Amino acid sequence: MFSLFCAALALLSGAGMAAEPNVKAQEYRRAVVSKQSLARSAASAAYGQIRDRPKEWGQGAAGYVKRFGSSVARGAVKQGIQLGVSTWHHENLHYQRSDLQGTWPRVQYAVKSTFIVPRTDKPGKTFAAGRVAGNVGAGVISRAWQPASTAGLGAGLASGGIGIGADVGLNVAREFWPRKKQQTASSR
Repeated sequence: MFSLFCAALALLSGAGMAAEPNVKAQEYRRAVVSKQSLARSAASAAYGQIRDRPKEWGQGAAGYVKRFGSSVARGAVKQGIQLGVSTWHHENLHYQRSDLQGTWPRVQYAVKSTFIVPRTDKPGKTFAAGRVAGNVGAGVISRAWQPASTAGLGAGLASGGIGIGADVGLNVAREFWPRKKQQTASSR
């Protein structure tokens, strides 16, 4: 029940966004309830199930469902904070692949692009405050529904750091994922 409250709170955190509220609401829904986000939550729940963390949630289907719900709610909180802060701070958090050659320059670009992003209000780049705030905020807020063994501030901050690391890894994967072939007029 509390996780639903937190998910609603995250949705409302983006409600005051001035720029294209319907587009932002759709972006939020896609980020929270997409095949990719649900697959990430399922994988996170499976990892927690294997590690039996938090132990209080037990094993079996009931434990998995609690872990999955917690992961979905954490993602909803992260996306709400991230979308609100990034809109307010004029950040474009959508990953833009490089045209660089070589593995190392592309890895460096992907890591840097996790923290330094294009601005939406003028030319240039800015710090990805939305991404950092979303991860840290979700890590700390999600402790509110966690059992005592994982409910401390330190665990919340660690969870936020793990989330930032996951975003780095996701950007590296996006950089190296095969590009979709563009259709030419003759191949249609």
